[in-house]
Amino acid sequence: MAEQNSELVFLPLGGTGEIGMNCNLYGYGPRGDRDWLMVDLGVTFGGAYEPGVDLITADIEFIEQRKDRLLGILLTHGHEDHIGAVAHLLHRLKCPLYATPFTAELVKGKLSERGILDEVELNIIDTDAHLELGPFSLDYICLTHSIAEPSAIAIEVGGYRALHTGDWKIDPDPVIGRLTEVDRLKALGDKGIDAIICDSTNVLSPGRSGSEADVAKNLLEAVADSPGRVVITTFASNVARMTSIADVAVKSGRHLCLAGRGMHKIYQAARKTGYMTQFPELIEDKDAGYLPPDKLLLCCTGSQGEANAALGRMANGHHPHLTLEAGDRVIFSSKMIPGNEKEILSLQNKLAQLDVEIVTPNGTDIHVSGHPCRDELADMYSWARPRAALPVHGEHRHLIAHAALAKELGVPEPLRIHNGDLVRIAPGPTEVINVVPTGRLYLDGSVLTSGKHLATRDRRKLSETGVVFVAVPIDQANRLAGRFEVSIAGLPEDDGMVKMVDWALDAVERAIPSSGKLTPERAENDIRIGVRREMARRWGKKPMVLVSFIEV
Repeated sequence: MAEQNSELVFLPLGGTGEIGMNCNLYGYGPRGDRDWLMVDLGVTFGGAYEPGVDLITADIEFIEQRKDRLLGILLTHGHEDHIGAVAHLLHRLKCPLYATPFTAELVKGKLSERGILDEVELNIIDTDAHLELGPFSLDYICLTHSIAEPSAIAIEVGGYRALHTGDWKIDPDPVIGRLTEVDRLKALGDKGIDAIICDSTNVLSPGRSGSEADVAKNLLEAVADSPGRVVITTFASNVARMTSIADVAVKSGRHLCLAGRGMHKIYQAARKTGYMTQFPELIEDKDAGYLPPDKLLLCCTGSQGEANAALGRMANGHHPHLTLEAGDRVIFSSKMIPGNEKEILSLQNKLAQLDVEIVTPNGTDIHVSGHPCRDELADMYSWARPRAALPVHGEHRHLIAHAALAKELGVPEPLRIHNGDLVRIAPGPTEVINVVPTGRLYLDGSVLTSGKHLATRDRRKLSETGVVFVAVPIDQANRLAGRFEVSIAGLPEDDGMVKMVDWALDAVERAIPSSGKLTPERAENDIRIGVRREMARRWGKKPMVLVSFIEV
């Protein structure tokens, strides 16, 4: 039973109002005295607006300040947007990790790369594990998704219940792993669920997402009639898809080669945890070139147009062992993730220049989503029958549509929320009771920094307008002590007649007093403004100007 004044609350720090960077908290107790659980700790990836940034994580300052009451981190599955921040942030929280075997194997690889595996309490649990952490009673429930061992987590505390779905779909033939545990979901619904916290990614798509087994059949047809080598590019984490591709290789009489570091990492993790036991013997990429083209099937990374992935390197002729020729076929067994369109289409154009045949999911069934469409969401709600629905894992348009669908399906209290909304789930009614500060942390090289310390604004400026460097020699009395120097980077060499650096030199000379006596702070501002104005007049753009005074 609930203790007096105790509440079950939910707080998303990331992944609500966006796809990726999932980081969720559940708390129980009276206000100011709660125990906490974290579900998932993922990343998203930097884009054009964050040049030089590799990964982006949720800012965990809220729970870091309460880490003595954080009982553990529960991982629902092994996708990067759910586990990718663990190795970067766990040292700040110093709490136990809980993951099923395949997910744990992926996490162990990340922890090993950072040299901290021995410092982490990683608890490997069964796919139907029951855990007791502080006041929380937790049950992992098997679902299906586009990776091995996806789990929902049933949370019970103080007589209240919540169901956190993680990422899921309903696949009647998932190729690997177990079927969705419908009976357990129904039994949980019979007990009464206060709130479901549910995946929203495909709520705008009618019908069902489709089965992985159907993809395998269609891939076989797409491979069988090709006279040349065939490349299938897909998400490396999709163990079921990799298994289907292996089966296609055997049935089409081709040798299978995995290309790309991500493919090999997932393959090794799957083998270690009991998957892919009937996998055919692989051909190494250094040997693949010796095979007749019609006897080779390549499974590789690069489906999102990544230039340094295996497919991108092949398309650009940079792969050390693998090449593509006219008559080969490249099959994109993947969706085009929003934001990656430009890179993917550029890659496909490069393939087309090589006279390579391109097969995409448009109009074919060579890919299925790992997230629930509307009919699957309707099934989940019919099983769980929650009092409240909290849509997560989706952009705002998805969350709005999901809340509306939940209302159509008879959920009494659908609630659209945002990152930072502290939601009281129970006792009801379910509502936002506070808003806490949230933000992002950026992995810039090997440095994890907050947005206010990030240099991306300057990098964007440099990419657009370049930079002018001005070095001014001065003596101890702050007088000009020699000839100043100007150099440029990222600007045109000339304006058609005069070198740009000469125009900049003229602007610097005009900005320096004829007496040669300088006040560095004022002179720096005058030089910067003068150079920017001159460049704007001659070039039409105002570059960044960096001025340094060198005492001689």
